[in-house]
Amino acid sequence: MKYKISGDNLQLVTLQIDPGEKIYAEAGSMVYQSGNINMEAKMRGGFLKGLGRKFAGETMFLTEFTSAGGTGMVSFGGNAPGTIKPIELTSGKDFLVQKDAFLVAEDNVDMSIAFQKKLGAAFFGGEGFILEKLSGNGTVFIHACGDFVEFDLKPEQILKVDTGCVVGWEDTVTYDIQRVKGIKTMFFGGEGLFLTTLKGPGKLLIQSMTLSNLATSLRPFLPSSGGTSGSGSVVGSVIGGLTR
Repeated sequence: MKYKISGDNLQLVTLQIDPGEKIYAEAGSMVYQSGNINMEAKMRGGFLKGLGRKFAGETMFLTEFTSAGGTGMVSFGGNAPGTIKPIELTSGKDFLVQKDAFLVAEDNVDMSIAFQKKLGAAFFGGEGFILEKLSGNGTVFIHACGDFVEFDLKPEQILKVDTGCVVGWEDTVTYDIQRVKGIKTMFFGGEGLFLTTLKGPGKLLIQSMTLSNLATSLRPFLPSSGGTSGSGSVVGSVIGGLTR
């Protein structure tokens, strides 16, 4: 399978698949495809796995794509302004990502749900109780708001990140939250009460923008009394889509 990521911060990933190859994607993420591509909605892994995906913020049914009569082409995009990143998976090394991050993967990649191990991280870490676990052998593509920044933490190396900005990490990375020190800093520092603390070894990905921050930055420009004229209604529609 060959792929190409195009665009700057409204990216698409275009995959070339040969007969006998199969990929699957989040329902509704396909943008365009060649005429020889067949697609079929399936509840991969059965009802329980489909239900788990629903709790994780994905759809119960995923769409499978195959090619007939030569090499086919199919393109996918995220549901918000942002970027797309490929992750190469190997057996025995799982990757955990925030809900809604999954976009498309090769057939040998398994997507399931995982739960936060610590209540503090679940309540205040910005990711909630449920995460998506990616495992197997193959390439998976994830998307997030803004740009990706990648770190490769050494053993015992710690990185503190604004809550909600963490996109994913290898399962060898320890994930927890830590309260910001100092009353003034907590209430007037602008960073909230908690920071996400990640400890190596392992790789992790963060995003430069979150959907909630994007919505907050646009909110002052919205009409204050439900107006429907001009650009206000357009921006209002965008905000409505981001916050649903």
